[in-house]
Amino acid sequence: MSVTKRTLFHLLVEVVIYAVLVAVYLALVLHFLLGWLKELSAKDPAVYALVAILLMIAQAVGLERLASSLVHVARQRRG
Repeated sequence: MSVTKRTLFHLLVEVVIYAVLVAVYLALVLHFLLGWLKELSAKDPAVYALVAILLMIAQAVGLERLASSLVHVARQRRG
């Protein structure tokens, strides 16, 4: 397999893994935090905005690290 095809394949795998992780994260947040976030947005919009931003940052950092770790493990297994 050429370097370009291998690189494209690894990018595609990483994007698919990341997409699945984002979907799972979104489902978990909606399931567990939706009621609390609705209540917070009605009572204190400023705190809600801060919490929303912190959730976005946590998602970005956490899912990127998890996806990178999974890709790293997959690459080690292939040799």
